[in-house]
Amino acid sequence: MASTNTKSYAKVVDNGTLAVQEVQNLRQSGYDNNHIYVLAHDANHTDRIADVSDASTVGLKEEGVIDAVANFFRSRGDELRAKIVSLGFTEAEAAFYEKQLDLGKVLVVAKRDN
Repeated sequence: MASTNTKSYAKVVDNGTLAVQEVQNLRQSGYDNNHIYVLAHDANHTDRIADVSDASTVGLKEEGVIDAVANFFRSRGDELRAKIVSLGFTEAEAAFYEKQLDLGKVLVVAKRDN
């Protein structure tokens, strides 16, 4: 599934291999590596996909200090939804994407330059 809004593009893919391919496609479409993010339910899986694809992970820059600190106390689902919202999606969109991550899928997001 792919969707777009005015701030970000998102696509849910079935696995890390497809996520790497999607990152490459986005890069070829003109997105900068610093604006392409990957998210998986497992943080280590996210890091591995980001390393292989040379994509970014959602961090302090995207979330802000308050949300980044709050994530230490949140469940993984709450943390993922907060990260997705920080990339420009609504709470409802974040809930949908987080459910997909629960199923083992991977979310690839590309933010548009402001």
